[in-house]
Amino acid sequence: MVPKTRYARAGDVHIAYQVVGNGPVDLVYVPPQLQQVEHLWAEPRIAAFFERLARFSRLILLDRRGTGLSDPISSTTTLEDQMEDVTAVLDAVGSERAALFAQSDGAAMAMLYAATHPERTRALVLYAGMARVTGAPGYEWPGTRAEREQRIAEIFAHWGEGARFDLIAPSAAGDASLQRWFAQLERLSASPGALRLLFDIAGETDVRSVLPSITAPTLVLHRRDDQVIDVRHSQYLAEHIPGARYVELEGRDNLLVVGDSERVLAEVERFLTGTHTPPEPDRVLATVMFTDIVGSTETAARLGDRAWRDLLARHDELSRAHLVRYRGRAVKSLGDGFLATFDGPARAIRCAIELRDAVRELGVELRSGLHTGECEAIGDDVGGLAVHIGARVGSLAAPHEVLVSNTVKDLVVGSGIDFKDRGEHALKGVPGRWRLWAAQR
Repeated sequence: MVPKTRYARAGDVHIAYQVVGNGPVDLVYVPPQLQQVEHLWAEPRIAAFFERLARFSRLILLDRRGTGLSDPISSTTTLEDQMEDVTAVLDAVGSERAALFAQSDGAAMAMLYAATHPERTRALVLYAGMARVTGAPGYEWPGTRAEREQRIAEIFAHWGEGARFDLIAPSAAGDASLQRWFAQLERLSASPGALRLLFDIAGETDVRSVLPSITAPTLVLHRRDDQVIDVRHSQYLAEHIPGARYVELEGRDNLLVVGDSERVLAEVERFLTGTHTPPEPDRVLATVMFTDIVGSTETAARLGDRAWRDLLARHDELSRAHLVRYRGRAVKSLGDGFLATFDGPARAIRCAIELRDAVRELGVELRSGLHTGECEAIGDDVGGLAVHIGARVGSLAAPHEVLVSNTVKDLVVGSGIDFKDRGEHALKGVPGRWRLWAAQR
């Protein structure tokens, strides 16, 4: 469920914020320029990440001025003004002292805040942070202003399309659903005009001189092969903030929630609380549904890239709409299909049948496989034998068929759903033989 969005007043500017959890540590997430607090919760991986943070903190999310749901900015906005936004939100939620968890270009403001307001800063966590964004003597790796302007021009040329997604999250390249979420985040975060002002402010910012004045305990995190922000930025911060702890992580992703995000969460929890509680797998009975467009490779070749992308987008919209209608949860996109879970097998079958018929109107056939069993839920993903069985059942489904295990059939007695016997089958990697049934309208 999306937390309630409220507004704090920083002078004449309204700052949108949310509060999640009630842990012992107040933790303010200072985001990069890409931020819209309500849209964050539309992506399960993002939601799971913040829910994990809220397990050991009272998590405070905000949209910096000029982004998302907060008021726009003027050309006279300073880093000092942005610091007032944090103070206004802390006052609004009744927090006297909080830890700041800042990412990318949000780190500069967080570092200035920590140095300026040590009495209100419990700790500082910096992920892929930067003291400045252009090169300078002794700080050459970011490149020149001209090179940065060229990068900005390329960003503006495709703003709102998610064109840089594969660079920001290379390990999730090909995840069409996450890329669409990211493209929408760009559009919801700021318009190109507003973004220009934000880039100009960031381009003039240099907080190197304040680093020695930071007294709050500081944790600096960076993925070694980050494709967007050079790891030397964080190495510099760790060397110049007194007593800072530096942890260099494996991975290429800049986006926090892809790659080994659990390692990031573990480091943050251990740093702020002194302990780390690994996420315990939650075991729950669920009906697993796998869907798949039949002959997707051939269809993509026949239609061409653009028409195929349009068809996939429409397929994904239909899938998500049907899942909402039948109270299913989209676990993840599989490129040309979905893995979803339901808390009721009859609703899962009806969802699969109606979705199959709706997708046929797009000129393609869908097949689905369903099984009910105990699943392990860790974060936003699911695992366990039940998931493997569901996948195997789906692989045996014929075009336009909803194929279910005998377990599913037995659980929906009295539902009015009819079935046609498809015989016994060996499911690869699963013990025994399984009787499968085709669900009928």
